Amino acid sequence: MKKSTSILLAIALVFSLSFVSCDAIKNANNTQKGAGVGVAGGALIGGLIGGNITGALIGAAVGGAAGGVIGNSMDKQADKIEEALPGAEVKRVGEGIQVVFDERSGVTFATNKADLTTKAKENLDAIADVFLEFPDTNLLVEGHTDSTGNDAYNMTLSEKRAQSVVTYLQNKGVAANRFEVTAYGETRPRFDNTTEDGRSKNRRVEIGVSANEDMIEDAKAQAN
Repeated sequence: MKKSTSILLAIALVFSLSFVSCDAIKNANNTQKGAGVGVAGGALIGGLIGGNITGALIGAAVGGAAGGVIGNSMDKQADKIEEALPGAEVKRVGEGIQVVFDERSGVTFATNKADLTTKAKENLDAIADVFLEFPDTNLLVEGHTDSTGNDAYNMTLSEKRAQSVVTYLQNKGVAANRFEVTAYGETRPRFDNTTEDGRSKNRRVEIGVSANEDMIEDAKAQAN
């Protein structure tokens, strides 16, 4: 009986949150999203999505007036990233930012390689300047591969790719304590691994940008 009640409660929570995320939040502007997601239960939503940048960013939402202040800062930072990397996919998620590097933005990897190309370094130079301009953020870096090779090898390779990006950004002055690296191997493809084009796009790194403690405390002070 208790198990059934728990299941029904979980379903009710998911159902109620779907109304918030689908109806209210999708119609809000980016700054409003910062304020709205936390109030709607950001940590719970993040746990339901889970295991990726989107879930981490939503789960980290502060919400309320402070979330609105953070969202406004992230709007400005997202605009600067888009200017610096016109080919990358830059998305505002909750109170944070998700950046997807692919062949359009020049941060790609050859099969079985984790080395940064000259073009990749040029693009990372550009985004490093933005990260230095906005120092009060944490940076979640995810590495991915295509489906070539076995699972264990791809997990290690994806970590090396993420670490290549982190090391390069650190060498450009971005503080080491801002980074968290996660390797996903081939488990989270964004494109079709049965085609060469799809596999090349899946050999990628993604970055999530979230507020650190300093930004959160400053936002709370401004909100009060």
